[in-house]
This record gives sequence, structure tokens and C-alpha cells, in this order.
Amino acid sequence: MLNQTTALDHVFQALADPTRRVMVARLARGPASVSELAQPLTMSLPAVLQHLRMLEASGLIRSEKIGRVRTCRIQPAALRTAETWIARRRAGWERRLDRLGDYLATQATPSDQGRHA
Repeated sequence: MLNQTTALDHVFQALADPTRRVMVARLARGPASVSELAQPLTMSLPAVLQHLRMLEASGLIRSEKIGRVRTCRIQPAALRTAETWIARRRAGWERRLDRLGDYLATQATPSDQGRHA
């Protein structure tokens, strides 16, 4: 469990940066070279590489060098891990809100019910 929590922490840490989220969004459309990922960004190539290293360490992307070109690809499993974690939290919140709604419905007074009719 701790290993899974650590992996999830790395995913959220990587996604916390807006530049890395732009890169992930681009890679969600398909593989891209480092130069393609760097092109719309206003930063140096070493800074882009640092962001890519963080994304790769978190498991969100994988890169492969063929000749002189390094190509990056999204790793959907890491995104699914975060999505599953969020969905479980959301389901818990929804259950609590449903119980609160049920409780509040039982607490309505007869005069309250007459106003809403």
C-alpha cells in the first residue's frame, strides 16, 4: 500500500506544475519528440528536459531515443491510478451528501413542507 501511495504522490506532484500539465495534455494526443514538446514553451531546452525527467520519474510518460530523436509517450496506467483515487474520494463525498440530504428531508417541519407545495 505504501508503494502505491508513493507512486500516487509522484503523479500528483508531477501534475502540480502547469508546464508539465501542458506536456501531458499534448502527449494525450499522441507521441511527440522533445523538440515538439518544447516548441510552444518559453523556456530553455534544459528546463524542458528537467520537466520531462519529472514526468518520466512519476510514471506519467515514457521516452525512447532513436538516433538523435527522443520521443515521449503518455503512460495511461499512471493517469488511471490518479483517476481511481479521485473517483473513490468522490464516491465517498457523494454518499455523505446523500445521507445529509436524507437527514435534512426528515427534519423538515410541516410548515416547511407547505411552503414548497
